[in-house]
Amino acid sequence: MLRKLLDRLHPSFDKGGKLERLYPLYEAIDTFLYSPSDTTLSPSHVRDGMNLKRMMSLVVVALGPCIFMALYNTGYQANYAVANGLGTQLDTWREPIIKALGLGHDPSSFLDNLVLGSLYFLPVYIVTMTVGGLWEVLFATVRGHEVNEGFLVTGMLFPLTLPPTIPLWQVAIGITFGVVVGKEIFGGTGKNFLNPALTARAFLYFAYASEISSETNRWGEGVWAAADGITGATPLGAMAAASNPTAASVSTVTNPSLSWLDCFIGFTQGSMGETSTLACLIGAAMLIGLGVGSWRIMAGCVIGALGMGTLLWAASAGSDNAMMYLAPHWHLVIGGFAFGAVFMATDPVSAAMTDTGRWIYGVLIGVMTILVRTINPAFPEGIMLAILFGNVMAPLIDFFVIQSNIKRRLARYEA
Repeated sequence: MLRKLLDRLHPSFDKGGKLERLYPLYEAIDTFLYSPSDTTLSPSHVRDGMNLKRMMSLVVVALGPCIFMALYNTGYQANYAVANGLGTQLDTWREPIIKALGLGHDPSSFLDNLVLGSLYFLPVYIVTMTVGGLWEVLFATVRGHEVNEGFLVTGMLFPLTLPPTIPLWQVAIGITFGVVVGKEIFGGTGKNFLNPALTARAFLYFAYASEISSETNRWGEGVWAAADGITGATPLGAMAAASNPTAASVSTVTNPSLSWLDCFIGFTQGSMGETSTLACLIGAAMLIGLGVGSWRIMAGCVIGALGMGTLLWAASAGSDNAMMYLAPHWHLVIGGFAFGAVFMATDPVSAAMTDTGRWIYGVLIGVMTILVRTINPAFPEGIMLAILFGNVMAPLIDFFVIQSNIKRRLARYEA
């Protein structure tokens, strides 16, 4: 029935039809639901069955564990705050829904946590997809291009990088900047040199720093001291502001009961989808196994972070900077390092293209992440700025790698 409906509507959107200018919108819906009607007969140029739609769909599937943790951990942290008297009530529109569903605020209840987390995540996701999708359709309509599936990934990545109680109007502004300035003005998907989701996140970080860093971002009307933590800061934020650097560790500075394993699994405070290194590793295994994500970039990020973290940790004696005393293995499980290394740094458009270049690109991001975190505690996260820096350097890295290969081959043939 749906196929017949689309076929009846097709003449109105086809060339010469009354709605000809809206054909990109019709085509996006049609190809999203069904295979394209126009296909090539000769397969001689086809390398494999992977196309853009399949690639983007697989990335969204790989994000599944992070999405689940975004829902569950967000709800858990909010319910924990209510159950332990750290706040008074939720936002006025969420509390009636919770009561109508017969749920409570029990942090040990799987369903309570999952539903409440959904009430924080879904509005952010819906605004992202609605506003960003409208910009995608507008640019495609004006240019006469197809609506690209790349926005499905951007629309999922962006909400996962945000704190749960960010104002929705800021979400709309952020995704607008990411889509328009970060991608469309350069020609759209495949032509942008910056990751659009990170570009949107960076814009919000500098334009509305207090809301993103949770200095004024609250869980509803008084629930929890701040969106990112019981103490009012993420583990990284607490480390950056620690007053006793010689005893600095995530567990002692933020919460004595917080272990490395807690941070690895994701039961910590932070942006909704970035807290769980375990979920990111599951997603990494899926991306690598399916041939979508570059394991060289991921491995390079880890090597660079551990190497630089070890050097700074070894040189920490006498420093008044608490981040210098942070053991290297902690850097891998706090903040958004794992999420950025797996899903952001591996963006096939803005990352390095050559195999050697991917190693260099990944190591550069890992090193820059620890440098930003440690040397400049004003930006305790680091991975966002490091990846954007890597995006800018990626073409130059590939250029020198290719030139090196050319010189080596010339020398070999001349000999």
